[in-house]
Amino acid sequence: MMEVGGNGGGGLPVNNKQRAMIPNKGRGEFTRNPRKDSEGLSESPDLEFEYSDTDKWAAELSELYSYTEGPEFALNRKCFEEEFRAHVSDRKWTELDAAQHRAHAMRLLDGLEVIAREKRLKVARAILYMAQGTFAECSSEAEVQHWMRYNIFLLLDVGTFSALVELLNMEIDNSAACSSAVRKPAISLADSTDLRVLLNIMYLMVETIQQDEPADKPEWKIIKETFRAELGSPLFNNEPISVMLFGMVTKFCSGHAPHFPMKKVLLLLWKSILFTLGGFEQLQNIKVQKREELGLPPLPEDSIRVIRSMRAASPPASASDLIEQQQKRARREHKALIKQDNLDAFNEKDPYKADDSREDEDDNDDNDNSIEAETFPIERDEVMPPPIPHPPSERVSFPKGLPWAPKVREKDIENFLESSRSKFIGYTLGSDTDTVVGLPRPIHESIKTLKLHKYVSIAEIQVAKEEEFQKTPLSGGEEEVEMCATELLYQGILPSLPQYMIALLKILLAAAPTSKAKTDSINILADVLPEEMPTTVLQSMKLGVDVNRHKEIIVKAISAILLLLLKHFKLNHIYQFEYMAQHLVFANCIPLILKFFNQNIMSYITAKNSISVLDFPYCVVHELPELTAESLEAGDNNQFCWRNLFSCINLLRILNKLTKWKHSRTMMLVVFKSAPILKRALKVKQAMMQLYVLKLLKVQTKYLGRQWRKSNMKTMSAIYQKVRHRLNDDWAYGNDLDARPWDFQAEECALRANIERFNSRRYDKSHSNPDFLPVDNCLQSVLGQRVDLPEDFQMNYDLWLEREVFSKPISWEELLQ
Repeated sequence: MMEVGGNGGGGLPVNNKQRAMIPNKGRGEFTRNPRKDSEGLSESPDLEFEYSDTDKWAAELSELYSYTEGPEFALNRKCFEEEFRAHVSDRKWTELDAAQHRAHAMRLLDGLEVIAREKRLKVARAILYMAQGTFAECSSEAEVQHWMRYNIFLLLDVGTFSALVELLNMEIDNSAACSSAVRKPAISLADSTDLRVLLNIMYLMVETIQQDEPADKPEWKIIKETFRAELGSPLFNNEPISVMLFGMVTKFCSGHAPHFPMKKVLLLLWKSILFTLGGFEQLQNIKVQKREELGLPPLPEDSIRVIRSMRAASPPASASDLIEQQQKRARREHKALIKQDNLDAFNEKDPYKADDSREDEDDNDDNDNSIEAETFPIERDEVMPPPIPHPPSERVSFPKGLPWAPKVREKDIENFLESSRSKFIGYTLGSDTDTVVGLPRPIHESIKTLKLHKYVSIAEIQVAKEEEFQKTPLSGGEEEVEMCATELLYQGILPSLPQYMIALLKILLAAAPTSKAKTDSINILADVLPEEMPTTVLQSMKLGVDVNRHKEIIVKAISAILLLLLKHFKLNHIYQFEYMAQHLVFANCIPLILKFFNQNIMSYITAKNSISVLDFPYCVVHELPELTAESLEAGDNNQFCWRNLFSCINLLRILNKLTKWKHSRTMMLVVFKSAPILKRALKVKQAMMQLYVLKLLKVQTKYLGRQWRKSNMKTMSAIYQKVRHRLNDDWAYGNDLDARPWDFQAEECALRANIERFNSRRYDKSHSNPDFLPVDNCLQSVLGQRVDLPEDFQMNYDLWLEREVFSKPISWEELLQ
C-alpha cells in the first residue's frame, strides 16, 4: 500500500521569510503575520476565488509554454516571415485581405506534406506563429488575442487540424526518436521539438475555438460545432482524439517514450474532453434534462449557484491557538459586560486582546449561509468600524436557513419503517413503504416528512433498469444506447481504462509537492529542462520557478481530467462511473490524494511559482524588464495561486466521488488517518473547498470516536451548517447498523461483478451466451440453407458416406417412434 508520509524533498521552496507572510485581506499585497501556529498560518484570509471550468483565457494560454521555451517565440516568427516573404510582397499579414490570408494558409498546409523533416518543422513553426496571433504586428495583448482567434478559425477551415493529427501519429510511432530518447542519460527540451510544435498548435486551436465570444460570425459558430462533433467522434484514426492522447500517456509511463512532452499532452487531453463533453454548467443542464426524460421531479436547487453564494467559515483553532487563548484568559480580568468585550475585539492597539470574542463573532457570521449572502465578503473586512453597542440579548443571531434542501433515499424510508414495525407491531413487510397500519400517529407524521423529501437519483433508475436487463435478457428487448460524445469516449477507452488510470496517477504522484525524488519514479521534466543547465544563481532561480510551475500545471490538468470523466460517466451510466472509480481505488488514488494534502496547504495555495513578465502573450508584446533575484523571489501580487486552489478543490471532489455511499472506502479514510490532514485543509478560507473537506469529515465522523467529536465541536458545527442533511442519518453519533465489520472485499467484489456483467452485456458482443441466441426451428428453412463445405470434405465425400451412413445400422422402428 502507498505510504502516506510527511513532506518530502520534492516540496515547494518556501523559506522562513515567505512562511511568515500572508496575503492581506481584500488586496493582493502581503503583510507580515505576527501570529503563527504549528501549521504555519492560523488566521488566513477569505479568498476571492470563483471556481470555474478553466482560468481566464490569457492564463490558460500562458500555462502551455514553459519559461525555458521563451526563445522559440522569435524562432517561430522568423520561420513564418521567411515563408511569407518568399510568396507574398513585403506587406504585413494584418494588411492582407481574407482571400490572400486563405491562399497563404493553404500554401503552408501543403508545406506540411513534404518528406524532409527540417522543412516540415519550419512550416509547422510558421503555422504555430499564425496560431500565436502574428504577435510582431500587434501592439497589445487584446490585439494578439483578436488575431489568434481570426487565424485559428482560418487554419481550421482549410483543414489544418486533420493534417496535424496525422503528423502527430507519425511522431508517436517514430521508433528512432523513442529508442534515441531511451538511451539518453538526460532528456531535455531539444528531444521533443517536433512534438511540442504540433501539440502547441493543436492546443491553441482547441482552447481558442471553445471560448464563447458573443461577437463571433455565424459561420464561425457553425465551424465550432462541427469541430466539437469531429473531435469527439472516431474520425481521426478510427478513435476520438482523447483516446489517442491517452495512448501517449501510457506509452510515456511505460518508459518507451520518455521524451513525450507530458504537460502539453495532458493539457490538450483536458481541453479536448472539456470541449467535446462539456463543463460543469453543461453537466448541470444534462442532469436536468435527463431527470425530465425519466419522469423524475426537478432538482431541489442549483448546486453551482448555492456553492457560489456560500461564505467561508473561520478555520478551527489549532492546539497552539487553544493553549495561547487559555493563557490569555487566565491573565485577563473577567469583565461582566459583553458590550466591553465586543468593543475590545476591534481594539487596533492590541488585536489579540479579546481574541475569543472575535472568534465568537466569526461563528455568528458563519451561521448566515443562505443564498442571499453578501456579494463581496472580502471587502467586509477591509475597514472595521467600531460596532454599535447592543444589550446582551440582541447579540444572539439565528441562521436564516440551511443552504441545501434535505434528501432521503427510498432505502432510508424502508429501514425506518422496518425498525418501526418490528418495534411497535413485531413483524416486517419487506420493501412495502405504504402500509402504516398499527403504527402510532407520530410515526405516520415522520413517514410523511420523509416521503416529502424523498430524492430518486438517475443512478438508481439506471441500476434498476440494468437489473431488469440481466433478469430478462430475451423479453427485455434491445437497449437503446444514445451515441453521445461521452458514450463514444467510454467505448474508446474501455479496453485499456485500467492502464490509463494507473498512468495518470503515476504522473500525479511524480508531480505532487510531497513526493520524494526516487530513482524509479518517472521523469516528468523532459519538456522543461534546457539543453544546457543554468550556470548563474538567477538562471537557477528561474529554472526552479519553472519546474515548480510545470508540476503545478500537471496536477491541475490531471485533477480536471479525472473529475470531468467521473462526472460525465456518472450521468451517462452509473456503471461506467463505477468502473473508472473502482480502478482509481485499486490504483491507490485515495492514499495518493491524502498524501497530496499532507503538506502545508496554505503555502501551496499562496505559492508564487510564476514570472508574470515572461507569460504569453505579455512577453511577446512588451519589452522585457531585466530580471533580478529580488523580483523573482517577490513573485506577483496575487492573493493566491488560481491553478493550485483549483487543483485542491478538484482532488477533494474526486475523493468525495470515490467514497460516497461506499462503506469500505469510507473506512479507508479512517484507516489512513485522514481526519487531521483534512482538518488542516479547513484553514483555507474558501467556501467551496471547505464544503468538500467537511463532506469528507462528515462521512467518517461516527467512526472517529466521542473524544474526537468532543474536541472538534467547531468543525461539527460547520458540517451542520454547510453540508446537506440526510434525514435519519445520525452522522454525528455511532450507530449499530453502520458499525458492521469492515468487509472491504465482499462490497468491492459484488460491485465488480455488476460492472463486469454490464460491460459484457453492452459492449462484448463476441462472447454473448449461446443459450440466449435465437434458434431457427423450421425444417424447410434449415434444410434450405446453403452450407459451404471445406475442400477436403468434398474430396473425401465417398469415405464419409461409407463410414458415417452405410456402415452404421439404423433402427428404423426406434427412429419412427
